[in-house]
Amino acid sequence: MTIRLFTILAVAVAIGLATGLSPYASASPDGLEKVAERQGFLEQGRLHAVQEKSPIPGYAFPGIGDARLATGLAGFAGTLGVFAVGFGLAAAVRRHPRRAAT
Repeated sequence: MTIRLFTILAVAVAIGLATGLSPYASASPDGLEKVAERQGFLEQGRLHAVQEKSPIPGYAFPGIGDARLATGLAGFAGTLGVFAVGFGLAAAVRRHPRRAAT
């Protein structure tokens, strides 16, 4: 199997899993939220500026009425985004090989 075919299949599986399974992720609070709730300082928490300006806040596409569809699309977009960044970094590293010391 060529590396290109493997990459295409791996990305397809990742996109399928992210799109299909992300709507079923647990809505329960994580450990940090649970402790903050128990200790009584959960309400004092604020979003970081990066999170406030996120194009996909709360892991769901804004403007889509169906919560499961909005979350699935966010998983799809997030997976494509991570692949694009990784592919770009790999291409940049490949184009600039280290020069051998003389």
